[in-house]
Amino acid sequence: MSEPFPFTSSGSQWVGITDRVMGGVSTGSITREVIQGKECNVLRGQVSTKNNGGFIQMATDLALDPSVDVYVDAEEFDGVEMEIYCESAEVEEKFNVHLRNPACDRQNSAYRATTEVRPGSWATVRLPWDAFEGYGPGPDVTPFVPLIRRLGVVSIGKEKDVVLAVGQIGFYNVV
Repeated sequence: MSEPFPFTSSGSQWVGITDRVMGGVSTGSITREVIQGKECNVLRGQVSTKNNGGFIQMATDLALDPSVDVYVDAEEFDGVEMEIYCESAEVEEKFNVHLRNPACDRQNSAYRATTEVRPGSWATVRLPWDAFEGYGPGPDVTPFVPLIRRLGVVSIGKEKDVVLAVGQIGFYNVV
């Protein structure tokens, strides 16, 4: 899955990506739907850990004008906030948000934060900057700075069927 998707409010486009880019066998797709009255992006698929795989994601670049700057400076904010919904037989499901900044010079490099979601109802999730941990070459030795190029919402590491919806996503400040 590496398909185009509707544009974000900032004008960038959402894309779907699976572990097939590295030889995995997970499958997935993204659609625009209405769930419980809320318009949202929906990631559907199956995560498989076969062939050293194990993820599906929807991601978008954040820059308003990449010809000027590919990064968004989010230092004036306290973290990422999103409205999220999932379907599952589990009591709670874990999903990641992955951020890429200048330290992320490899495809498998990101700053990751994990959130738990109760299936069947919408929830607002806040992930403060200090929840993001470096993973892969670069971020593993570089402290996180919220100068962000790409944001991804990811189901990773566990074999499962995925229905994950994002109704809204942005940055927040603690008041």
